[in-house]
Amino acid sequence: MANRVFQGVVYQMKDAIGRTVGVVDETGTVISCSDLNMIGEVRDGFAAERLSGDSFQCGGCTYHQFSSNKHNDYAVYVEGTDETAGQFASLMAISLQSIKQYHDEKFDKANFIKNVVLDNILPGDIYAKARELHFATDVSRVVLLIRVTSGADISAYDVVSGLFPDKQKDFVFNISETDTVLVKEIRRGIDQRDIEKLAASIVDTLSGEHYIKAVVGIGTPIGNVKDLATSFKEAQVAMEVGKVFDTEQSIISYDHLGIARLIYQLPTTLCEMFLREVFKQGSIESLDAETLFTIQRFFENNLNVSETSRGLFVHRNTLVYRLEKIKKLTGLDLREFDDAIVFKVALMVKKYLSANPAKY
Repeated sequence: MANRVFQGVVYQMKDAIGRTVGVVDETGTVISCSDLNMIGEVRDGFAAERLSGDSFQCGGCTYHQFSSNKHNDYAVYVEGTDETAGQFASLMAISLQSIKQYHDEKFDKANFIKNVVLDNILPGDIYAKARELHFATDVSRVVLLIRVTSGADISAYDVVSGLFPDKQKDFVFNISETDTVLVKEIRRGIDQRDIEKLAASIVDTLSGEHYIKAVVGIGTPIGNVKDLATSFKEAQVAMEVGKVFDTEQSIISYDHLGIARLIYQLPTTLCEMFLREVFKQGSIESLDAETLFTIQRFFENNLNVSETSRGLFVHRNTLVYRLEKIKKLTGLDLREFDDAIVFKVALMVKKYLSANPAKY
């Protein structure tokens, strides 16, 4: 990685300096050079001379050692042993050292965030590592989990990384072939709808420009870096709960899961017991697709018989007949608020048991 960073700078310096310039590692092997043919060569005499000091001359070139660590891992060399060569070497060493330090810090920050999100770092080590990397710990952030469901000709990671180019504030990484994580810095007190709009823009870009179908799970915004793992787990739960209860939604926010989140967290044995206690044996299975569709529309219209009958294009009495039939089969009158709640929860529990989702 460092070789590519150095090569980019060295190549740009070639015309400005007008001399052969390059970088060697601590063994004297050329790892970057304005003359590409020299890359891989071992510079004679370097190993012995490097112990004499940071700057020295060897084999017709002037060297200046540098590193972003506490010991010298690299040295820049410039063709010539005159004073100008020494000045060029000194300036390039300062530049490359700064660039290397910035690159390492950026790379380490990304790894640090990934380890925090995946809960691979001890809580006591989080703040120590954050101080070492000059990483702000008390900034508001949110974790988004982007899962590709179809069409992967181009990497979703590459697309999302391009949408958030500020690598000091926003971090993108893969956790599997289909799942990409975005840790997004946000302003304090941001409206949840704004986060959902951001997620929607990601989904639209993936589908509209790259024909990638994806869904996004959104965790709860957090104010401290130590809580990133919690936000990530919430985004995972949102994704899994959405697969069960909101199969048509492409954006699922943990904060908006409502009663579905409660059901998802219940043991399956408790759910089965609830269904047995609420319904007569086999009564919920006796409801056909048309009846279930009627119930769904009745709930969507806030238990309003007139609005539901208009929406279904049936006579009001026909709907009342269907509701009476449901009452006879299940013992629950959906026109009564308490019974409607029980029935709604029961349908969700039934759906949850049928899906049998994997839990994190």
